[in-house]
Amino acid sequence: MAFSNNYDQTNPGSGVSNREELTDILTILAPEDTPVLSSATKTKGTSSFPEWTVDTLSAPNTSGIAEGADVTTFTDKFANRARLGNRVQKFRRDYMVSDIQEAVDSVGPAKYAQAETKAMMEIKRDIEATLLSANDRSTEDGAGTVNGLRGLGDWIDSAGPSDVPADYRTPSTSIHASGAFTETIFNDLITSIFRENGSSNGLTLVADTALRRVISDFARLDPDGSGSGTSIRNVNYNGDSAKIKLSVELYHSDHGIVSIVNMNPITSPNTADKDVGYLLNPEYYGVCELIPLSTNSLPNLGGGERGYCDATLSLIVNHPGAHGKITDVTA
Repeated sequence: MAFSNNYDQTNPGSGVSNREELTDILTILAPEDTPVLSSATKTKGTSSFPEWTVDTLSAPNTSGIAEGADVTTFTDKFANRARLGNRVQKFRRDYMVSDIQEAVDSVGPAKYAQAETKAMMEIKRDIEATLLSANDRSTEDGAGTVNGLRGLGDWIDSAGPSDVPADYRTPSTSIHASGAFTETIFNDLITSIFRENGSSNGLTLVADTALRRVISDFARLDPDGSGSGTSIRNVNYNGDSAKIKLSVELYHSDHGIVSIVNMNPITSPNTADKDVGYLLNPEYYGVCELIPLSTNSLPNLGGGERGYCDATLSLIVNHPGAHGKITDVTA
């Protein structure tokens, strides 16, 4: 028996006049948080190679001075002062929407303003990924190498970089290089940072997803601390809610409070294992902006509106010893 139907989409055919339905909703599923860039202190740059100095205090002297002793010798108080520096890096994202695309009715929509917004989201992730990277700094040579900034992974390294004097590098005791990561080890890192600069209050742990889950497991009480003992959940329950909270956002250590925030997994320096974390002291790092992040429109040459967003900046790590690092965590 012949009847009009929906499935016959041939032309001609009974379903050819059916209208298409396309909802006016566009979904972009991509993490866009940039905790390091967003929280960094911003300063105005004036050169392509910002530099700063570091110094240290001499060891305490418990010896007394004899009565009547004159001052006959003097100490160079600046003998241990060192200069550190980092290259600026230029970031750019471009966009263009044709005049016809701007004119047609589209979902999303797909207009110039939306292209500009998307480019800004992308360039912020570019910057965040570079700040978190283990990239060494590079100098433009006109032969393909461009200026590149040194990322946190390279700054926070007990073995280098070579231009950082040994006394100002991150101590190995402030770095967890590999292996199981326990609460005891976490406290050891915090203690090491405290011993280095006298303060660990205000530290922020920017943790990738796998490491964050390990930290949240600290909310469970493990008698032997190895993960092999009987696990007991420590649950706060007020009788009004059936919620069980096991995530850790603030960690109260013997040497201060550590805030724990999520690293954007897309910008992680370890995209496979997601087990990287940086213990950052906000007082001792920042971003130096030679050209602040902005959008710029270009002339329409007849094809449609176009533009770009860009920024030129560098990462300032005032003292590598004020920070810590966690990598290669195993179960």
